[in-house]
Amino acid sequence: MTKENDENFDVVSAAMVVIGDEILSGRTRDTNAGHLASIMTAIGIDLKEVRFVSDDQDAIIEAVNQLRERNTYVFTSGGIGPTHDDITADAIAAAFGLPCDYDDQALKILAEHYKNRGIEFTQSRKRMARMPEGAHHIDNPISKAPGFVVGNVHVMAGVPSIFQAMLDHVVHSLRTGRKLLSKSVLSDLGEGTIGAPLGEVQKNHPDTVIGSYPRYEDGNFSTELVVRSANEASLDSALEDIKIMLSKLQNA
Repeated sequence: MTKENDENFDVVSAAMVVIGDEILSGRTRDTNAGHLASIMTAIGIDLKEVRFVSDDQDAIIEAVNQLRERNTYVFTSGGIGPTHDDITADAIAAAFGLPCDYDDQALKILAEHYKNRGIEFTQSRKRMARMPEGAHHIDNPISKAPGFVVGNVHVMAGVPSIFQAMLDHVVHSLRTGRKLLSKSVLSDLGEGTIGAPLGEVQKNHPDTVIGSYPRYEDGNFSTELVVRSANEASLDSALEDIKIMLSKLQNA
């Protein structure tokens, strides 16, 4: 029995599995664990452990099965892309003893996305629609390929902006110690322009967590800025400073 099903368990706990040879080799630096830690802390969930594993099915299965048995929630990042070494969906399915196949709704979402962009929906891209039988989608507003939830395991992308956007969709469904509030503002400025001044806003508002998520919709690029906090006054103050910052950048 997992702690997810134990209503008398007072402490809500989480663990994370970061998946990918590129992380372990140092070719790519992980930032998702730090982001997850900040969000979990903000909402009163204890992040107990983070494991880094290679693109090896047995290693993924072992880590996920151990962690899901002793934590309320498990989050994974990486390995749900279109390439041959993206094996996370198969590994999670095997961990739960479930078949892994193409999800009809995910296929429709991706087919429409690539059609709108004038890009061929190849067999490799169709791999991103595979998930364990009975899994629930985690929305992906950036590249559309959904993550998924099975039991208490949340499977998300490794690309930081997509991981963060998926987490935004997940966080309000979690049993937490504190309610996390969030508000957002959309800007037509790119992350390269926003990045440095946004970092200053974050420093001035330590009781908040601020994320920026690039979007591409209907041929247009934009950036969504999301502020999260357990304190509404802190959230509103940070959001106001972001609006002031954007106004200054647009009028520069």
